[in-house]
Amino acid sequence: MSVGVVVIVGATSGIGRATARAFADRGDRLVLAARAARTLAEVRAECADADVLIVPTDVSEPGALEALADAAIERFGRIDVWVHTAAVMAYGRFDELPERVFDQVVRTDLLAAAGAARVALRHFRATGAGTLILTGSVLGHITAPYMSAYVASKWGLQGLARTVQQELRDTPEIRLCLVNPGSVDTPVYQQAANYLGRVGRPPPPVAGPQRVARTIVDCVDRPRREVSVGRLNVVMRFGFTVLPGVYDVLVGPLMRLAGLSGRTVAAHDGSVFAANPAGEAVRGGHLPDLRHVARSVSGPVGAALRRRFG
Repeated sequence: MSVGVVVIVGATSGIGRATARAFADRGDRLVLAARAARTLAEVRAECADADVLIVPTDVSEPGALEALADAAIERFGRIDVWVHTAAVMAYGRFDELPERVFDQVVRTDLLAAAGAARVALRHFRATGAGTLILTGSVLGHITAPYMSAYVASKWGLQGLARTVQQELRDTPEIRLCLVNPGSVDTPVYQQAANYLGRVGRPPPPVAGPQRVARTIVDCVDRPRREVSVGRLNVVMRFGFTVLPGVYDVLVGPLMRLAGLSGRTVAAHDGSVFAANPAGEAVRGGHLPDLRHVARSVSGPVGAALRRRFG
């Protein structure tokens, strides 16, 4: 396994932050991008054993992704892997969600992912090889009420990824992998814009972000067109496709029961338009925190636990 140059977009929170740590553990050289410069510096410190360049980047700004690629090439001379995890979320009935919020979620979650793919693929075609990893969602295959902008973005990303994969068939050394998590313990739910009045949460079963990060890293060594992360993803996709009437009857009550907490909240834009460094972390607090257990165990077992849960 050779040391590579890995660009990670959305590196300050959740899956992106866990992925940065996972690639750092491999010894790869990292280019970490996100909106919050202060939090990027924290992530760089967490990846202290790796050679890390941080590039504050707002993916929704024109030219930002091209500038990120230029910075990576200037520092390291090449890009081997581009991982795009940047995403925002909004809760609300479609007709009650402000148009500007809906549009910004789509701009960030779909159009910026398309922009990242465009920049990465142009570089890979010039060099003849590379791996692009996009982070989709099980919500790119199914739907859920009160999340229209996010669902529309992930369905669009699914179609984009499949189309580009077809176009890459004549260049086997350039790979595009789509990683589709189900519910993950990240802060994105608390950070979401909310015009529904109840704070969102990931419905069970919930996976840890480190599990998704391991899947992303594994895609570099074993590229696959699409990887699902989540025990119930296949079941939900089956119900949505084969039993659509039953699915539509059940999904609303289940969403209100499992996908929304009992905590009420006034309408707000969350982190859709601006970063909220105070809310950025690897985990969202929806699973038991096993870090203290990892810290108390010494030797190789403790080191492995710290990599998984730290």
